[in-house]
Amino acid sequence: MAPKTCQIVGAPVQTGASQPGCVMGPAALRTAGIAEMLETMGWRVSDQGDLVNVAANVVAHPNSAIHNLAETVGWTKILTDAAYSAAKNSDFPIFLGGDHSLSAGTIAGMSKHAADEKKPLFVLWLDAHPDLHTPDSTDSGNLHGTPVAYFTGQEGFDSFPPLAKSVDPKNITMMGIRSVDPAESKRIDELGINVFDMRAIDELGVAKPLAEFLERVKAADGHLHVSFDVDFLDPSIAPAVGTTVPGGATFREAHLIMEMLHDSELVTSLDLVELNPFLDERGKTAHLLCDLTASLFGRRVLDRKTARY
Repeated sequence: MAPKTCQIVGAPVQTGASQPGCVMGPAALRTAGIAEMLETMGWRVSDQGDLVNVAANVVAHPNSAIHNLAETVGWTKILTDAAYSAAKNSDFPIFLGGDHSLSAGTIAGMSKHAADEKKPLFVLWLDAHPDLHTPDSTDSGNLHGTPVAYFTGQEGFDSFPPLAKSVDPKNITMMGIRSVDPAESKRIDELGINVFDMRAIDELGVAKPLAEFLERVKAADGHLHVSFDVDFLDPSIAPAVGTTVPGGATFREAHLIMEMLHDSELVTSLDLVELNPFLDERGKTAHLLCDLTASLFGRRVLDRKTARY
């Protein structure tokens, strides 16, 4: 039996964030050995290198707070095409970021591919933030706070590429949320997105809500995209992020999520985003992301060597 194939796509996006450094994220994950790890686990890995952006020709948005609209729209188009291609040509695409605005493109591309196969796309959003602003509602103007609103088809994205297939908000589960603006909170209620904030995780743990979500994905015979933001993790174990929010997921909570995802055999693609190596401690966060990815791909606790951090 031929080994399964994985395409790695680098997306050095930092136009959506306020603090520079995410542009180095893909290189840090490669240096930490993500491709070599996957190969030792029996996958045939093809690293497609880093995408190169071309800024779109857009009209200035009425919200003067917005930064880098043309560049972010350009990234969204390029990433939509790259994700769609990677999904067609491999069993499992991994997108190395880059700030979280890249998910506007990666998830749009994965949703298009799922629709081709007449399957719904589900999204597990592991993040401190819901990223549900629109260009109209954002006060900071940082477009890494908008991808979920875009790929669920909300209004205000006229400058962005039209969606081939939007994601049903009810097919999204968010875990680890702990920093929500009023406009986003209102939109969560309106759209019916399933959110387990850190209080819910404190009360329920991660296993029960995740298991219920995975049962829904299985029942619908859906594809599952996992979008993993470094700030989902507590800053004490993952300092390399420009949007630190105290009280995030612990080492074992994060690994349990990844282990359960592997056991489900439902995950079809992955984002690793917001890694800012400039803020890291001797590669601590990059190595942790690689180890978490290994758990997603089937490394068991008994297989794990003593960590370097």
